[in-house]
Amino acid sequence: MLWTDILVEALGWISSVLIVGAYALNIQGKLRADQPLYIWSNMIGGVFFIVNTIAHKAYPSALVNVVWVAIAVYSILKTKQTR
Repeated sequence: MLWTDILVEALGWISSVLIVGAYALNIQGKLRADQPLYIWSNMIGGVFFIVNTIAHKAYPSALVNVVWVAIAVYSILKTKQTR
């Protein structure tokens, strides 16, 4: 296995932990959806998933994650404007 394959798989696992972890904390009431940590976890996780899904030629999943990241970027920009 090449180091690039290992990196792609690691990014996939890290993205899973970031997105599912943020969601779990949100459901438990420990992290609000408007908090920067939640938004950044989703954005970074989405970017990592984009890399992983494109590497696996899973283009529909890649598209979902592009939209996921766009929503996170919009949320970050909106939050900065209101502060």
